[in-house]
Amino acid sequence: MEMANQDFATKLKLATREKLRKFDSLRGQDVSCASFWDVVVVTAADEKQKDAYELQVKEKLGRKELPLGIDYKIFSDPAGCKIGNGGSTLCALQYLSDIYGKNLSKMRVILIHAGGSSQRLPSASALGKIFTAIPLGEPLYQMLELKLATYVDFPAHMKPGVLVTCADDIELYGTPDDEKVRFDEPGFTALAHPSPLSVGATHGVFVLEPRDDAGWSEMETGTCLRFLHKPSVDKMRETGAVRPGRSSGFPLSDREFVYTDSTYYVDFPTVLRLLQVRQEVGPLECEIDAYGDFLQALGPDANVDYTRNTGNVVKEDTGLVEIRQKIFQLLRGTPLNVILLNNSKFYHIGTVGEYLFHLAEDGALRSELGLLPTAFSARPGEKAGSPASCVMHSVLEAGCRVGDGAVVEYSKLEDGASVGRGAVVSNCWVGPGASVPDGVLMHTLCLNQQEGNRFVTVAFGVEDDLKRNADAAESMETLTVFGETLGTCTGLWGLDDGGLKFSDDLSRCSLWTACLFPVGEDPRVSFSMTLEMVQAVLDGGGLALAKETKRMSMHQALQCKNLQEMLNFRKGLYGDIMKRSGSR
Repeated sequence: MEMANQDFATKLKLATREKLRKFDSLRGQDVSCASFWDVVVVTAADEKQKDAYELQVKEKLGRKELPLGIDYKIFSDPAGCKIGNGGSTLCALQYLSDIYGKNLSKMRVILIHAGGSSQRLPSASALGKIFTAIPLGEPLYQMLELKLATYVDFPAHMKPGVLVTCADDIELYGTPDDEKVRFDEPGFTALAHPSPLSVGATHGVFVLEPRDDAGWSEMETGTCLRFLHKPSVDKMRETGAVRPGRSSGFPLSDREFVYTDSTYYVDFPTVLRLLQVRQEVGPLECEIDAYGDFLQALGPDANVDYTRNTGNVVKEDTGLVEIRQKIFQLLRGTPLNVILLNNSKFYHIGTVGEYLFHLAEDGALRSELGLLPTAFSARPGEKAGSPASCVMHSVLEAGCRVGDGAVVEYSKLEDGASVGRGAVVSNCWVGPGASVPDGVLMHTLCLNQQEGNRFVTVAFGVEDDLKRNADAAESMETLTVFGETLGTCTGLWGLDDGGLKFSDDLSRCSLWTACLFPVGEDPRVSFSMTLEMVQAVLDGGGLALAKETKRMSMHQALQCKNLQEMLNFRKGLYGDIMKRSGSR
């Protein structure tokens, strides 16, 4: 059994490395006549995020980090209420139809959902989680490149249509030597991964036709009877979604499992049906899920009951049930085909904990992707760093140290600076001898202000919940930062007696909207002031900043971010790294 698992792990690694090699050969090359995507679409939450994404894609193309000769489109959600990734899908399809008309029926499109403020990974908020750095490749990969590399074989074996995926997950898979993943069936075709039942409870689960489990290969195809969205274990068993363990040596072969979702394909005739959904629903006023609200309508055993189940909805909007019922009626009878990737891995990196684990600690992902502890960085005396850490696109001067499980990206660390265990330092300029404590995330943003460029460095504990809301009267005791109540921290920072303000909706308070962080004239000063705040909490001492010091929340900083200056900082690091490496 152990030997068989090793064999499949080796095959998965080799298959992944071959996809990366193939994509690397396409970077900077004209692929208009090759078997590649005709259009790469990335969705954004609003016009500001769209502008940020377009600027970064333009710079990537200029540096020849992406394949050339195809269309890259950034589509923003319409202004107003949040519409979810399902609403984004419908809007993006409408934009594509408006731009390409009848030609869309001949095109292969990848649609990557990357909207949202990324509150669970705030270091990705300003520039977008689709542009999260990955310690791989030359030039350095970001999630956009990794997505395109992972799916590099798909367009050649895909009929015209749209592949729908998300920006914060990674799917790795192996297939038999003589077979390829093909998207050539009518309706929806979804990738399915063997997963423990505990994973199925937080994802989508496929209920398959009864089948003989005696023969098991790396890849199988089948028809889904119905799709379950974040089901209970009892529901999985009741519907027949649970598969018995197998003895063939594949992953999870020794225990029960379910097949969970990740990415799916929609053929062009079904794209037209989704466009009909868009037309009949009209302007969206609630959040729609591209998985739960679309896929639950598919398959011969689908029923309308799910449309009234709002147990998994964060905010129950008026009209959600009615819209779900319209989607069900319009998609009813559409096939849901599944490709069972039995030798596959699914990784999610949408939270700080996941980000740290997968980039700095997880030996499996490092091995499968060939991730490096130091990627595209200038780091003299590299032995001072931990092999269980991750440094990307950064300049570290002599005597710098990075602790186990820490990630440093797009940053400059001066002589003798150190980063604690399990910390995140992103887009920062760390002064000489400064020490970032264990388990702290620090991220610097450049701001457009009336007096010119200014900087704010935000800091949170890696386990802090930035999405948690509290009533204003309760916020000081119910919100916690760095392991202490917000009230304790504001006392140490001289912000008691009404000195703390919140941005956005004042009836609901959160760490995201708390105006805690001092604004500085340059990134080093900004970083130093915020670091003093962190140390004051951890040491239990007070901190006296000038009363006139302007403070901002993460929410406010994103509204006035100077994206071009943040990218210029990265360009400066790029030039320094190239100079020190002796490259032209």
